[in-house]
Amino acid sequence: MLLIFLCSYFFAFSISRAQVIAIAVSIVATTLTFFASKHLEDKRSWKLFEVVPEIVDHIISGVQSGLSLNQSLISLETRGPKLTQEIFERYRENTYAGMSFEDSIEVLQNEFALAASDQLFESLVFAKNLGGSELLALLRQLGDFTRQDLALRREISAKQGWIKNSAHLSAGAPWLLLLLLSAQPTTATAFASPPGVLVLGVGVLLTLSAYLWMGRLSRLPQPVRIFGENHGR
Repeated sequence: MLLIFLCSYFFAFSISRAQVIAIAVSIVATTLTFFASKHLEDKRSWKLFEVVPEIVDHIISGVQSGLSLNQSLISLETRGPKLTQEIFERYRENTYAGMSFEDSIEVLQNEFALAASDQLFESLVFAKNLGGSELLALLRQLGDFTRQDLALRREISAKQGWIKNSAHLSAGAPWLLLLLLSAQPTTATAFASPPGVLVLGVGVLLTLSAYLWMGRLSRLPQPVRIFGENHGR
């Protein structure tokens, strides 16, 4: 973040030649970049959520072909979605290192950190410990439920996409315009005065507040993880 701040500061200062404008622009740019990076983390969780039904299908296929639950999970290292292959590679390493099935599953849950995957992995632990004559039927129902949830969330996300785009445009456009105008010495001098500094400070606060508010409006509620990181067994 410090690098983003410095780069945006020197870029803005090279245009405006006004330190106060450069600081205001760099604060906005750094903050927006920070929240954009948080959005990328959320996007990874969304991609993991999208492949859960495929993982369920692979486990069903493995069990039907005669593999044990453990073997079915290990096979996902090569047969599963590309996004999760490294995760199941670590699962294989943990299993071969002597970690119990329950502990290996808990590591998987922590790496996925999703309510949908918690339901899947807890079902596997339940079937492993108590026998799973209805495991395949349970997995099919879980896969169908996850697909329905995904379809609904995709529809809502598509309709709310304009909110995110509006937030980016509304937050960035005024400051880009300010940079263009500040290339004129009179504009830079006006914002360097005490009233100008006050206007810039208020502008920064309003921009960031509006951006956070728009981001909150566009965020889909996440299902609560009943089986959290330290839920115990």
